[in-house]
Amino acid sequence: MAAGSTEKLSIVKAINASLRKSLETDNKVVIMGEDVGKLGGVFRVTDGLQKDFGEERVIDTPLAESGIVGTAIGLALRGYRPVVEIQFDGFVFPAYDQIVTQLAKMHARALGKVKMPVVIRIPYGGGIGAVEHHSESPEALFAHVAGLKCVSPSNASDAYWMMQQAIASDDPVIYFEPKRRYHDRSEVNTSAIPGPLHAARVERAGTDLTLAAYGPMVKVCRDAAAAAAEEGKSIEVLDLRSISPIDFDGIEESVRKTGRLVIVHEAPVFFGSGAEVAARITERCFYHLEAPVLRVGGFHAPYPPSRLEDEYLPGLDRVLDAVDRALAY
Repeated sequence: MAAGSTEKLSIVKAINASLRKSLETDNKVVIMGEDVGKLGGVFRVTDGLQKDFGEERVIDTPLAESGIVGTAIGLALRGYRPVVEIQFDGFVFPAYDQIVTQLAKMHARALGKVKMPVVIRIPYGGGIGAVEHHSESPEALFAHVAGLKCVSPSNASDAYWMMQQAIASDDPVIYFEPKRRYHDRSEVNTSAIPGPLHAARVERAGTDLTLAAYGPMVKVCRDAAAAAAEEGKSIEVLDLRSISPIDFDGIEESVRKTGRLVIVHEAPVFFGSGAEVAARITERCFYHLEAPVLRVGGFHAPYPPSRLEDEYLPGLDRVLDAVDRALAY
């Protein structure tokens, strides 16, 4: 992809182009993970990068997530900017200790003298008919940890630019990739940054209610807003983009206008990121709210077998039901 060009790309191709750009412009950037080199990753996100940049820049690792992240921490201490791939969301937990007790704490432990510019890519969420441990949404577990930034793009343009911004960050970033949207295509302008890494963006303007989501659920919310419009309801769709920190100012601006908020994510509603949004916005917008803040998400249960995932995942009907309940107040 030529510099400064505009092209319609899938999320997979956009992340690949972004990683390629980072490898080209900074020789301290290295990519690590299981099968990221010769295979190009399970989802082919890193396809062709090892061939073009060599095995010392794009490194096939053993099947040892704790070792992968621990090595990335050591590389960061030596001035490198590692980009780590965790092959599937459910595989991250062997590395959870390294991420939470080392990666997230190192900057504070060193009283600011040490930077941790590590990006951990995690394909997450369901909708691909996969087996156990391949369809989870663990973002709240990481957003709760001070010292980590957590982001999730919903489209190819954000996927391209948010990866660039994450790699440039001196803080560790958990980069959640919505795997069921990998092949969704949209325009990517490589010369125009869409906005700050942690700023929310209005996807669709509206006046009656705000639907807030990130990653895979943004498309569901857009579809819900379009369906509601056929019944004369004006729904604003807000793409949060960042899970930690959350752009509460952006959410507040939208809710002050619409008076209602429904927050949507794939992860279970119980102790999910939507709970923090609901609590904060209730505090900040109490006198502007016309209805309680409602949440739509997965059930508080292990992710089911693939034949049942359509029952588990929040879809159009569940979002529209929440919209109707909020508008009924």
